[in-house]
Amino acid sequence: MPNMSHAHGKMGGGRRAKNPMKTLGRLLRYTFSRNKFATACVVVFVLLASVANVTAASRVSIIITELMDHGANADMSLIYGNIIAMGCIYFVGSLTSFLYNIIMMYIAQGTLKKMRDDMFAKMQGLPLKYFDSHTHGDLMSLYTNDVDTMRQLLTQTIPQMISSIITLVAVLVFMVMYSFTLLVVVLVVLAGIAYATKVIGGRSAKYYLANQKALGALNGYVEEMTEGQKVIKVFCHEQQAREGFKELNDKLNEAGSKANTYAFIMGPINNNLGYLQYVLIAVVGVLMMALVGETGLLSIFCSVMSAETANRMAVMAGMLVSFLMFTRQFNMPVMQVSQQFSAIVMALAGAERIFEMVDEEPEDEGGDITLTHGESAEGEWAWKKPVGDGKFEYIPLKGDIRFNDVVFGYTPEKVILKHITLYAKPGQKIAFVGSTGAGKTTITNLINRFYNIQSGEITYDGINIRDIRKSDLRRSLGVVLQDTHLFTGTVMDNIRYGRLNATDEECIKAAKLANADSFIVHLPEGYQTMIRGDGSNLSQGQRQLLAIARAMVSECPVLILDEATSSIDTRTEKLIEQGMDKLMEGRTVFVIAHRLSTVRNSKAIMVLEHGEIIERGSHEQLIEQKGKYYQLYTGAFELE
Repeated sequence: MPNMSHAHGKMGGGRRAKNPMKTLGRLLRYTFSRNKFATACVVVFVLLASVANVTAASRVSIIITELMDHGANADMSLIYGNIIAMGCIYFVGSLTSFLYNIIMMYIAQGTLKKMRDDMFAKMQGLPLKYFDSHTHGDLMSLYTNDVDTMRQLLTQTIPQMISSIITLVAVLVFMVMYSFTLLVVVLVVLAGIAYATKVIGGRSAKYYLANQKALGALNGYVEEMTEGQKVIKVFCHEQQAREGFKELNDKLNEAGSKANTYAFIMGPINNNLGYLQYVLIAVVGVLMMALVGETGLLSIFCSVMSAETANRMAVMAGMLVSFLMFTRQFNMPVMQVSQQFSAIVMALAGAERIFEMVDEEPEDEGGDITLTHGESAEGEWAWKKPVGDGKFEYIPLKGDIRFNDVVFGYTPEKVILKHITLYAKPGQKIAFVGSTGAGKTTITNLINRFYNIQSGEITYDGINIRDIRKSDLRRSLGVVLQDTHLFTGTVMDNIRYGRLNATDEECIKAAKLANADSFIVHLPEGYQTMIRGDGSNLSQGQRQLLAIARAMVSECPVLILDEATSSIDTRTEKLIEQGMDKLMEGRTVFVIAHRLSTVRNSKAIMVLEHGEIIERGSHEQLIEQKGKYYQLYTGAFELE
């Protein structure tokens, strides 16, 4: 079985952010601009936590100096006072750290919720061509993989980055105050840590992105194979399915192994460099203490030193211990950020993809003519057209649709419809027949303004449809597609989807007209039966009958039936036609059908070939012409 799922991971991973700093800045503004007070609290608490930890470390120097300088005669009240002060300071640091992490968690969750809301709201306003150019797997990965990569960034990495910056600044200030010489040692080793992080982290990020891409492809393949289990078993493709899965799983294993290998060796390398830093600082510190002594290194191990020298040595020892603690506090944020390097890269790539979708141009609503009911003198449905000075002209909605020399192509390079001219008067049934790809469905898509034409004009009751607001235009059209889609909910809810204010009686009436009532009443709970998984507990024909009932209850003046009866047996189809004949009274109907028996009673039949109307007329007229339609009807030529 061919694998069509590899594209599913395209948006969920596989490339770096084009401009990571710009994306990070936008993400920070998006996160914190709506939470200014909470953000201020986070900054204050992070500042208190960082300063508390650094300040507590400085107290150690005082304690050690006092003990070494006075020994048994040390001022214990001073020592105990500093120990108590350290405990209080660490308690404040722990409390503020707990508080800013809790606040940041709520900010992050709120941001992710708002982002999903914005994404879904934006998606509802995007034009159909956007969904034509992005697979369902691509779009789903925005809500799952890409949003999830930002969860860790917002809840852990960003707070750690804020804390790290404040901690580094505070520690650097204290290090400069204590010993510039030891600070140079710290910065030299830090340069080595930064270089190792850049080299190893870059390779780790590369394989993590490949891992995300392979994961997306594997998830898409599993989804496709799960949905197609019946087809797989019918054609005995179990072995091929297993081989396809093994191939994708091997790629995921290889990428994941390499990514984790580089990620895991980064920690030990940086930790060993940190230990080396400790050793170097200790050695340099001891040498500095030795230089203070009157007789060099011997003064450290002998008792022959002056009281002044002993005092200076005690101060140096206290300074060295505190400096070692500062070094630990300095290295910790650096290590934490370096360990999350790959996660940062992936999160920024995910944020960039989400912002790209949010920045997509929304569908243009079009003109200023709207659809109203009860406002006109007749009190019926009418087009409300502004004429200036706050006045309006009301044009009765009849369903008169005309194509005047319409040219259209999904891309400028490839024209699909060539100079199409046709008209459908109110109450007429117009049918389109022709081979697959001839342009039948495209014509109905243009009536809905899913796409804009290159040239020509389409009018609705004499109004150019470009001047009608799209939402109002589509509200006047009832559509039954070949690919039926039902939503999770009851049978009644799915019928009422055509008109949300329809009563139960109106929904049942529509179901009876569509001949759906006969099977609905035999369902376990009748009209209150829950539909699962796009109607998986119904047959294809039953799903299509519900879609027809949905269009019937909409009471739209224009109906578009795109292979609406393709999955219904001929007997049921005749019963539906009887109900639809009643429904079509006073309504314009466009029908696309491969079964020519369903279009015999059409007012006009259009035969399309390569985007052009090659024949038109009633069934009898086309039979008399003995052209393409005659060949199709008599079986001399079959539709592809």
